[in-house]
Amino acid sequence: MYLKEIGRVPLLDARQEVRVAARIKRGIEASEHLAVLEESGEIDRLDLADLARYKRLVRDGDRASDELIRANLRLVVSIAKRYVGRGMVLLDLVQEGNLGLMRAVEKFDHTKGFKFSTYATWWIRQAITRAIADQARTIRIPVHMVEAMNRVKRVQRQMHQELKREPTVEELAAEVDEPVEKIREILRIGLDPLSLDSPVGDEDESNLGDFIKDENAAAPIDVAARHLLASAVGDVLVELSDREQEVVRLRFGLEDGRPRTLEEVGRQFGVTRERIRQIEAKTLAKLRHPHRSDRLRDYLEGA
Repeated sequence: MYLKEIGRVPLLDARQEVRVAARIKRGIEASEHLAVLEESGEIDRLDLADLARYKRLVRDGDRASDELIRANLRLVVSIAKRYVGRGMVLLDLVQEGNLGLMRAVEKFDHTKGFKFSTYATWWIRQAITRAIADQARTIRIPVHMVEAMNRVKRVQRQMHQELKREPTVEELAAEVDEPVEKIREILRIGLDPLSLDSPVGDEDESNLGDFIKDENAAAPIDVAARHLLASAVGDVLVELSDREQEVVRLRFGLEDGRPRTLEEVGRQFGVTRERIRQIEAKTLAKLRHPHRSDRLRDYLEGA
């Protein structure tokens, strides 16, 4: 039923994709501006007409996000099918891939020259391969704890979709009606590392490490291009302050491929999530300056 429904959603052509992405960007910028005003206590001074305009932009951005997500659900299914047989059923893979798609929509910048499907594919694959690795690691965890972890993870996914951000431990605890410390323990166990040589399945033919990286995900030329792009990004980042560099690296997962939430980065710096949002917005504005963005243009055009 789900596959039939998404098959009826029309795809976006290149021009429609740019228009939708622009609406999303305006909505995000409006949301960030309102957050800055609220954090500084100046939102009450905002003219009511301007406040209404910002809120309209936010709502329109949310609608555009939903539109871009729906138009690319078939891409998620196409990618998820490649991972069937690795410990998760197709619909579970699709659900995980959809979370990656949502992250791609949130981070996509149409002015960089990327085609959205190319950009989103990386986020979708990352979400799916991580889910497979998480599924594999539960082999060594007691059954009762696996059930608790699965329940918390299911609620966590649902809340992420509703809130459009990762829920806090306190929010999770309230939703599942469990003590905060118990939720922390469940999440901690879920993060405990296993050896990449740990066998997966009954035949001992596969190791956990087999699921961490998709060796067929990119051609050698693409890998080389990514290395060059990473080097170029590094050259641009050194012009920022130490704090700005670290915020960008953590938020976009430049060091280890795992993007951190505003809450996670805020805890690391000892400030609020809104303060991190302000720093991120200011830093991205700097990176968009022509004398910096031009250095990355050759890698982004035609991607």
